[in-house]
Amino acid sequence: MEHRNVRGNGIDIHVAIQGPSDGTIVLLLHGFPELWYSWRHQISGLAARGYRAVAPDLRGYGDSDAPAEISSFTCFNIVGDLVAVISTLIKEDKKVFVVGHDWGALIAWYLCLFRPDKVKALVNLSVPLSFWPTDPSVKPVDRMRAVYGNDYYVCRFQEVGDIEAEIAEVGTERVMKRLLTYRTPGPLIIPKDKSFWGSKGETIPLPSWLTEEDVAYFVSKFKEKGFCGPVNYYRNFNRNNELLGPWVGSKIQVPTKFVIGELDLVYYMPGVKEYIHGPQFKEDVPLIEEPVVMEGVAHFLNQEKPQEILQIILDFISTF
Repeated sequence: MEHRNVRGNGIDIHVAIQGPSDGTIVLLLHGFPELWYSWRHQISGLAARGYRAVAPDLRGYGDSDAPAEISSFTCFNIVGDLVAVISTLIKEDKKVFVVGHDWGALIAWYLCLFRPDKVKALVNLSVPLSFWPTDPSVKPVDRMRAVYGNDYYVCRFQEVGDIEAEIAEVGTERVMKRLLTYRTPGPLIIPKDKSFWGSKGETIPLPSWLTEEDVAYFVSKFKEKGFCGPVNYYRNFNRNNELLGPWVGSKIQVPTKFVIGELDLVYYMPGVKEYIHGPQFKEDVPLIEEPVVMEGVAHFLNQEKPQEILQIILDFISTF
């Protein structure tokens, strides 16, 4: 596997690359709190089948740059980074396959909306298009606070420095283990009394798909870079909704496959199930295939079921 930095959109973006140089590129976009490493199994599997797997650390994460300003983490900034990566790695008239999870899925939707000329087909995991803006005057964070209260994780992430200080106190390793093993099919509530993280002496057992070595890699990178950049994505929810005003009513005109876990907390957000299984998803994404719900699987499905997700990706992109 090759690691390199791509200079583009004003920052250095770290990418992990594996596969033949002439292989069709599959761009893999991670979520929170993850890194390129979250796609480790799919990267090797895609490369073994002749694809060129490219997995960046999104801005603010891992070995990519993390600008200090909150305003540098809008959907436009992140999509600009991805366009720079794509343009660096392929010829101008070529397109890439895109796979996204969590925030990576949301950014992948934006990439397909802004630059469909760059995307051949999309496989998105966990986050559907139900977060699409329909009214630029609506503030999504206020709506989440009204439904879930001030301790909802998105609301807790809004105050600058607050959650960063809490994570520093609790410890990066405990935070990573607690978040990556979260399997409650409901809202992620992080009370200010820090009870969500458990006591420091309490052991957090790891599932079979997550090793201590995996956790150690995540911990080393998040200790080095911190959580400010990653939570700045959440601090731009309201701003993104305003910026997306010109695209209200637009459709995603890219062939798409969507997969979500039966126990994914996103699946239980208000209106999400109805959106995924109702007519609106197909109206917003006319070229989408029938959504897949993976039984007994939670939010981090690309890590929990790596081979199954790899096969879904391969089966879909091999038709193009």
